[in-house]
Amino acid sequence: MEFFKIRRDIPFMRHALAFNVVSLVTFLAAVFFLSTKGLNFSIEFTGGTVMEINYEHAAEVDNIRKTLDARGYNDYSVQNFGSSRDVLIRMPLKPGKNSADLSKAVMEGLTAQDSTATLRRVEFVGPQVGRELAENGALALLITSLGIVGYLALRFEWKFGVAAIIANLHDVVIILGFFSLFQWEFSLPVLAAVLAVLGYSVNESVVIADRIRENFRKMRKASVTEVIDNAITRTISRTIITHGCTQTMVTSMLVFGGPALHYFALALTIGILFGIYSSVLVMAPIVRWLGIEREDLVKPIKGKKEEAVV
Repeated sequence: MEFFKIRRDIPFMRHALAFNVVSLVTFLAAVFFLSTKGLNFSIEFTGGTVMEINYEHAAEVDNIRKTLDARGYNDYSVQNFGSSRDVLIRMPLKPGKNSADLSKAVMEGLTAQDSTATLRRVEFVGPQVGRELAENGALALLITSLGIVGYLALRFEWKFGVAAIIANLHDVVIILGFFSLFQWEFSLPVLAAVLAVLGYSVNESVVIADRIRENFRKMRKASVTEVIDNAITRTISRTIITHGCTQTMVTSMLVFGGPALHYFALALTIGILFGIYSSVLVMAPIVRWLGIEREDLVKPIKGKKEEAVV
């Protein structure tokens, strides 16, 4: 399905060097912020207290936040849990105060604001658990990356695998760079969004790689540059439809999802925007610079080859 059809190929590869310089500068800036400012990890990673509060009526989350702010608490998160009457509060570790004292002080403020507030459970998340989550998240990224390289190398050619993983890791690092620069909270939902972006970006890379392989079979007199330009141009309509529909859904989460989904949707938004850019203007030029040739993707038929020799 196409909304429009571009009749003349757009010369993307003519400006490949400029696009890749922009990518390199953006990537290095993200690495700089990550190395100097780091990530603002949530209590899932740093440790803290988790409280589940139940109300007899629908909980007013904004009033709960105002109550906690008035008592001098910060860096906490409040969200509905299971139903509109249940609320989950995450509080960071405070020096000189254990979970029991912290939960007691929080409940005093909440019951003063609404007498129907009832404490269901209190859990302490230690720093050791957070460290394990961070390590497992990094391991998940590594395994996903290796899987992508292996899949593309088997389906197409190893040059596509290398180019795609460079482009996709470029997206991941830039997402982390944004969260480091603005010190947005990096939580488990954000980690899930990063992994989703890694898988989502490779989808666009596979589509372009498949069209490049098809063009090598159809455009036998064309150069590698012309083949790649045609592949990207012919997939533009599909790219706009796919990413436009996805971004519409993500934008609805960003606008109407509330604090619980805000950073998750924000990470997806950044990933989708840079995913389009990297798949088209990072992956494809790298494939060309790695020396992709027609023979890498279109294998000669043995019978015809032998006849030609005779």
